[in-house]
Amino acid sequence: MGSAAELITSAAVRESFEALEKQRELITSCTALWKELSDHFSTLERGLQLRSDSLRSRRQSLDTSTQRALDSLHRREHSIDSSVRHALSKLEGRRLAALHALSSADSTVPDDLPSKLRSLSTKMDPEGFFELLTSKKKEVDILRSELPAALADCVDPAKFVIDAISMVFPIDRRVVKTSNDYGWVCVLILEALVPVLADPELGESRPLVTGVVKVRAKEMADEWKESLEKLGGVEGTKPSSAHAFLQHVVTFGIAVKEDKELYRMLILAFAWRRQMPKLALLLGFEDSMTDMIEELINKGQHLDAINFAYEAGLQDKFPPIPLLKSFLKDSKKTASPISEDRTSPVRTTTYNGGRREQSAIRAVMKCIEDRKLEAEFPLENLQKRLEQLEKARAEKKKSPSTNSPANKRTRANNGGPMPPAKAGRMTNNAYVSSFPAAPTFVRSPSHPTYPAGPYAHVGNGTYGSRSPPAIRDSYGYPAEEMSPHALGTPYLPAPASYPPASFAPAPTSYPSPPMNYPAYGGYSNSLAPVYQQGYYR
Repeated sequence: MGSAAELITSAAVRESFEALEKQRELITSCTALWKELSDHFSTLERGLQLRSDSLRSRRQSLDTSTQRALDSLHRREHSIDSSVRHALSKLEGRRLAALHALSSADSTVPDDLPSKLRSLSTKMDPEGFFELLTSKKKEVDILRSELPAALADCVDPAKFVIDAISMVFPIDRRVVKTSNDYGWVCVLILEALVPVLADPELGESRPLVTGVVKVRAKEMADEWKESLEKLGGVEGTKPSSAHAFLQHVVTFGIAVKEDKELYRMLILAFAWRRQMPKLALLLGFEDSMTDMIEELINKGQHLDAINFAYEAGLQDKFPPIPLLKSFLKDSKKTASPISEDRTSPVRTTTYNGGRREQSAIRAVMKCIEDRKLEAEFPLENLQKRLEQLEKARAEKKKSPSTNSPANKRTRANNGGPMPPAKAGRMTNNAYVSSFPAAPTFVRSPSHPTYPAGPYAHVGNGTYGSRSPPAIRDSYGYPAEEMSPHALGTPYLPAPASYPPASFAPAPTSYPSPPMNYPAYGGYSNSLAPVYQQGYYR
């Protein structure tokens, strides 16, 4: 034992422990590397599994859509004969009715609107038909219900409608042109034509349009696209014109794949119109509705997003209640307390902000009623807030204005002697007042300070006066109040400053959704929610 202990020196022991430490570090490193590799391969395996599941799901979806398309093609092929027979039978009946109407000796003009529509349709009088519609804008609800039955009496409804709308669409070809916008008439007629052209077997998915009419409809669509380029793109077109173009494409079934991006831009630019969600689906955007809804939300158009979600059946993915609350929160940010000074530009902006909040609350209440969301979002609090804003607005209207202009010859000290009719002239060509110098008045910080001139010491006007200079209202209305999109706000006179708002440069992005929404609501961006009245009441 002693000899063995002598042989094992301290250096040898130290070397042994160092070797063991290296082995331990190597084992630890190998363990960490093995864990890292294991995690990496597990991640790859999960990614491959997700990709495999996604590809399998897409394949099943494609198989389902392919089978559905094949079934539709077989059904369309087998339904051609019956559809043609049905169309020919209806054509013969319409032809006989038209001949009877034209050869009838009865020249009395019907009094009621439905009979007038049927008479003009039977006689194939597109000009008289269009003029009658333009003169009955206040009876648009009756027109919408009676037009399909009236167009069904035409010998060729598709040709009749094209002849009728061609006077103003795609461009105005009338000899005597007016400033009236008849885009709403075109949309109304084209919508009423859809059920008339529906195939008896396949329905509205296959409109019964002859080849000649379809070619003419395509030429009209191409002409509208050319006029759109001349106007500067989507930003330069009218909402009614864009709506008429999209409805024209849907009605005659002439949508082309190359123009799909144009359709998408028009739909998003005028998403506040109530028919846009349905047109989006009819134009083949079923798979893109999620992206379109998200884009509308990012732009602050929460109410438009709700309408698109309900039309596409995505209200579970985009719950309406959080969107409504977010919209109200954004609209309240833009409305600050009403200023007491009616002459202040800040007061004008904040006063309009209050009106915007009122419009936002009304639009939200209408959306809640239309979507039957009263149980999830009670209307009591909204109604109270609306009453508070209306009461504050009424009180501001009743409060007297503090900027009434002073008369030329006001009495000094409320009943003192009148200033002299004339004042002597001095060598420096300055007027001399018969009264003591007027006291100095401190102007409000919101008004500019005018430089002192040769007449600064004689008060306001030609003659001396103790009255302070009257500060006149500059009528500096904000440009957004004079915007043509702000149709929901009361009429305001044109501003005195130049250039006027009508000469403002065209926007570089999608047009803002306008004020006071129609029945389905309409909304704005998060910066300044505004609303516009739609064409259909």
